Amino acid sequence: MGVSERFTTFLSNIRLTDAQKADGATKRESVCSALNWKYYSSTSGTNNSFYVGSWGKLTRIRPPRDVDVLFKLPNSVYERFQGKTGNKQSQLLQEVKNVLVSSFPKTDIRGDGPVVLVPFQSYAVELLPAFVLNSGQYWIPITASGGSYKTFDPDAEIKHINNSNGKTNNNTLDLVRMLKCWQAHCSVPLKSFYLELLAVKFLDQWEHAGKSKTYYDWMARDFFAWLVNQAWGTLYVPGTWESLSLRDAWKSKAQSAYERAAKATQNEADNLPYTAGEDWQKIFGTDIPLT
Repeated sequence: MGVSERFTTFLSNIRLTDAQKADGATKRESVCSALNWKYYSSTSGTNNSFYVGSWGKLTRIRPPRDVDVLFKLPNSVYERFQGKTGNKQSQLLQEVKNVLVSSFPKTDIRGDGPVVLVPFQSYAVELLPAFVLNSGQYWIPITASGGSYKTFDPDAEIKHINNSNGKTNNNTLDLVRMLKCWQAHCSVPLKSFYLELLAVKFLDQWEHAGKSKTYYDWMARDFFAWLVNQAWGTLYVPGTWESLSLRDAWKSKAQSAYERAAKATQNEADNLPYTAGEDWQKIFGTDIPLT
């Protein structure tokens, strides 16, 4: 098995199936139709909402994870809660939660600021209530420390991924999806959003960015080598430029992944595909084939 064939199969194995995409869409529509009825007297399952997170950026993989959905609340709701005392954001989430509890009484719905989690059997929907700002950005409710609103710019986050992906011949989305497998298989304490930002930052300076899947063994190896040196670095959120500290809890996992990827890459070069496959599976799990 050549490198290109191995990674093509790997990426195919972790893509959501059409049935999984349809199931996620159904879950989104059931949640949003309940909220549209409450706040807009509409039964639409899609109006006033859109995918964010991995579903919005198309970085989702299987097995399926949460479906992240932003729901735009009317400005009148913001004004109503501004007239309340206490933690307004917590009260807002509680109201949204209660609307959904009425529609799904057998589901253990939880408010976990800034989202309301609706854990259906096949998918959990993470519902993010938000208010549209004049800038086109959003305010989302943060319940900690007495409550506040935080600026969120999903369009900028999607554009950040898409611009990189366009410049790199789809390397960006492929690398992010691979890294999510590493995150899950090796229990890496790095959030998926951080992995997205890191993938873009790495590819901005990688000399082989934009090349075919024949280079994906080098891409994995070089990413992990680069990542080890990012400990205690800072990332910036597109659109709001909020700073995020990387810390270093994940560093030993990255070092192990680099060492295994270096071995796998050498075994690919030495025409030892089965041995290389064993090395890759220690990083990414069994979705990447042995042969």
